Amino acid sequence: MPQPAVREPLSPWPIAGLVGLACVAFLIGATGVAVGAPWWALVLLGLVWVAALLTAVAWFTSRPRAVVLLPVLVALVWFATVVGGARWLGW
Repeated sequence: MPQPAVREPLSPWPIAGLVGLACVAFLIGATGVAVGAPWWALVLLGLVWVAALLTAVAWFTSRPRAVVLLPVLVALVWFATVVGGARWLGW
């Protein structure tokens, strides 16, 4: 009888990264109401978030600690977009 495969324990880092991406999704969703950002800025932020989500899914097992950095990067892009839009575009 063959030996069952030994599974490595699941790392908590990618799960924390996905939770962080869910939190950033709420930030992006509320940007239109709270800040008054135009629709095209919300679409671009949404595309950045989707790209980060797809990257997180791809890195879930291969680079679990890097997944935690993705919500931080998306939050920084969101912050720069909101501040830049308020300062230079008059949102």
